[in-house]
Amino acid sequence: MTQPHDLVILFDVDNTLLDNDRIQADLSEHLAAFHGPAAAARYWAIFEQLRVELGYADYLGAVERYRLENLRDPRVLRLANWLVDYPFADRLYPGALDAVRRAAQWGPIVVLSDGDAVFQPRKIERSGLWSLFGDNVLIFIHKELELDEVERRYPAKRYVMIDDKLRVLGAIKHSWGDRVVSVFARQGHYAADPQILASYPNADITIDQIAELVNYDLSAFQAS
Repeated sequence: MTQPHDLVILFDVDNTLLDNDRIQADLSEHLAAFHGPAAAARYWAIFEQLRVELGYADYLGAVERYRLENLRDPRVLRLANWLVDYPFADRLYPGALDAVRRAAQWGPIVVLSDGDAVFQPRKIERSGLWSLFGDNVLIFIHKELELDEVERRYPAKRYVMIDDKLRVLGAIKHSWGDRVVSVFARQGHYAADPQILASYPNADITIDQIAELVNYDLSAFQAS
């Protein structure tokens, strides 16, 4: 039986380490410039429809479904290339890499993300996060429902979960209780939505920027 670690630190990616709102804004600008405002609006409508159907953001799936409505437009074929070749490393939050390296001093570090099986891995690889985390990357549809798998792969006496979504942090806290320290990275549009903030309990620790994690030491995450 694998001996459990004292502490494993779990990091979300989108709007936690990577400025996904900026990526979406760049995509909107690209769509409007090369396809027109109506096409941009239609793409995002399909994107949101797929999010409801699948339970996660499927950027390339939205491209494919948009293409079915525009089979005679060759410009659509370039959109997928734009997405997979996007410079994700340029969209890491300031201090994100230092924050990850700081956490690695406390215990094993693991990416725990939601997303599809093609674009999300590409995003994590191209941003440099995959190698930084030493291949410790988990991507699920709903990560808060996969905690048994997290424990199986990375057994620990205690966990830290760093995320920009209070809903996810609350669900994980409900499952793991005092075995997890929830850290709310107050970044991105979910973290700024007053209705969301009022709907879920506070995290154990709140930081306004991921870079603030370097100001913490191991004692902040150990059992009292």
